[in-house]
Amino acid sequence: MDDSTQQALGPRVAVAAFDGWNDAGEAASHAAGVLRDAQPSIEIASVDPELFFDYQYTRPSIRLDGEARRVLDWPEATLHRPLDPRGYWTLRGVEPARAWRSFTAEFIDAMLAEDITGLVTAGAMMSDVPHTRPIAVHATSENELLRDQLEIDRSRYEGPTGILGVLTDAAESAGIPTVSLWASVPHYVAGASPSPKATLALLERLGDLTSREVDLGSLPTEAATWEATVDAAAADDEEMSDYIRQLEEARDTWDSPEASGDAIAQAFEKYLRGDGPGKGRPPRG
Repeated sequence: MDDSTQQALGPRVAVAAFDGWNDAGEAASHAAGVLRDAQPSIEIASVDPELFFDYQYTRPSIRLDGEARRVLDWPEATLHRPLDPRGYWTLRGVEPARAWRSFTAEFIDAMLAEDITGLVTAGAMMSDVPHTRPIAVHATSENELLRDQLEIDRSRYEGPTGILGVLTDAAESAGIPTVSLWASVPHYVAGASPSPKATLALLERLGDLTSREVDLGSLPTEAATWEATVDAAAADDEEMSDYIRQLEEARDTWDSPEASGDAIAQAFEKYLRGDGPGKGRPPRG
């Protein structure tokens, strides 16, 4: 592990992602799920769903188990500890509908009890980006030490935020250095969840920032299949194909040396303000 990364994030890193507003294409929650599934872990903290979730907004679901019995699953949020201390702690669940301060406090207390030394929050946003280019992941931190040692930016965003913003603020206030990762998901395929290419980009960026191996499993293959599927769908739609070419030209301009990271940062801030993807996209159905 790189010495500067070790000093900045420390040996016990938690990764947090939530279903809902923070999770275009389910890319972030899927990333946390891949991490959790790839390593043996135990649940060490959870919340009472009655206190934090609105069941008319986030409804419980029914599924059939291996013996064809009906099982009722309630919305939840849980923190898991890896059995291997070199693994990631994972906080995964549904964005709460109420009592965000209490919700956040419960998990911050649990992280402090675990002596978590660094927190990475993962989110995904719908953007005017092409599926044919690498998925951009924007990394920011309010922690000066992290910004210097990991060579990332400070967010300039002002406006409404989700549970990730609240959790980040609480973690920093509690002395847990925090990095925020946001992946840009092409808006014209965001409804086709999950988006494995965006999930893959988040996990690769996580591995870079923490200098740790991340078990990607079948994600690279899933991402390639996903891109080929979208290619095939676009090939049958001339309007969509033209639109994707426009996005490719714009993305190539963003990736030019003179553009640096400003264009991605501006798109990120535009999304969080609620402006959504920009104008010029083809109409849907």
